[in-house]
Amino acid sequence: MDIKAPTDSQDEISSRDLDQAYYYLQRNGASVEADVNLLSLRRKIDSRIVPIMFCAYTMQFIDKVLLNYAAVMGLNKNLKLTSNDFTNAATAFFIANLVAEIPNGYFLQLLPPAKWLSINVVLWGISTACTAAATNYHSLLAARIFLGVFEAAIAPSLMLFSSQWYTKSEQAPRFSFWYCGLGVGQIVGGVVSYAFQQVKREGFEGWRIMFVVLGMVTVIVGVAIWLVLPDNPMKAKWLSEAEKGVLLRHVAVNRTGIVNRRFKLFQTSISSGVVTTYSATLIRNFGFTSPVSALLNMPSGIVSITSALVVGYGVRQTSNRWAWIIACCIPGVLGGGLMSFAPSNNRAALLAGIYLVNCITAVLPVIYQWTAANVAGQTKRVVSVALIAGSFSVGNIIGPQTFQAKDAPQYIPAKITVLATQAGAAVVAFILFSYYVWANRLKGGTRVVEEQSQQDLWDGRTDKADKYFRYVY
Repeated sequence: MDIKAPTDSQDEISSRDLDQAYYYLQRNGASVEADVNLLSLRRKIDSRIVPIMFCAYTMQFIDKVLLNYAAVMGLNKNLKLTSNDFTNAATAFFIANLVAEIPNGYFLQLLPPAKWLSINVVLWGISTACTAAATNYHSLLAARIFLGVFEAAIAPSLMLFSSQWYTKSEQAPRFSFWYCGLGVGQIVGGVVSYAFQQVKREGFEGWRIMFVVLGMVTVIVGVAIWLVLPDNPMKAKWLSEAEKGVLLRHVAVNRTGIVNRRFKLFQTSISSGVVTTYSATLIRNFGFTSPVSALLNMPSGIVSITSALVVGYGVRQTSNRWAWIIACCIPGVLGGGLMSFAPSNNRAALLAGIYLVNCITAVLPVIYQWTAANVAGQTKRVVSVALIAGSFSVGNIIGPQTFQAKDAPQYIPAKITVLATQAGAAVVAFILFSYYVWANRLKGGTRVVEEQSQQDLWDGRTDKADKYFRYVY
């Protein structure tokens, strides 16, 4: 694709709508032609930003699901929780998370995203540590609400960071890698829970110490984000001017922009909730002790990591995001079936069901990347990624509510919900694939545009308004 030099005759594009990357390229036009090895540049970027995103997502997941492990460590008894108090506390996190996503999309566009994420990580680390001070249901509820508000920044922020630095085809494995923090969190959470269950201390139980220690670790990660993660490629001190220029030219094909502070109003999973909130409780109800239940939850993390990496690599090589989502839903359906209908004395089948359900976790990074790749226009994109993160919260609000005290200890309605939602997700993925094929045909199929100006690439139009934009699927 040839890129024409901008001309004064293209004044029909409002300068206010042009991305900041456009102006950077104009100021440093000579450097973009420098001899920079793109493969080496990509590796350099990977080593600098992916690990810190991975650490942030790992701590986000661990802090969110500590309640899951604390439940088998005596939290319910110590706080005198009754009936559906635990379920409501789990749900409160996601309600707060959902509500916070609404302003989060606005702040992500107007404020430096790395600094915004750093502040929120530090604050949710403090909220995690403060959970140790809970003395009853209401104080636990307050801690979970604050945690939900501050964790709302993580998914939209990481989606935006990943889409700034990589082309659409390069994004999938990077999304999957930092999303592996979920699986690592499951493994680490099991080990940490087991370790702190060995602490026998009156007045300051093991689960309280666990919240304090991991909250402090999260605060450290938040400070590291402020120091290490640049707000955008143009602000990366560890890239030369030539490397920045080459990178911006490389990702320009996304047609989704890098930074545009103008907020434009006109642009404006249930199974996961089961897995993250109740997996340890389900395993304990199979007849295992609390420490063993924590350890038996660890293979779920291995399944999550493996499925995320396989799917991320598969999307990078073949695209077909819709097919990979369906491929993840199939073991999810099988796992839901085993959890729902296997005999209660067949613990191997029940455990296999829980582990298989964790294959569905690989669907979320694909959805994240699909959204970041197919939504153009800075305002529309930040709002869209916030809405996607919010929809995840909706699923997690519904998920724990399927676990009602009257259904204990088998929770059959909740398990059937897992099965049904996975089947529904596969159908929705195919419908979305069909829509994108249809939308591309309306725009002229996959016709390659031979000549485009720099302003065409960075003019901030939405995916629907940009006649050259093509959806990926």
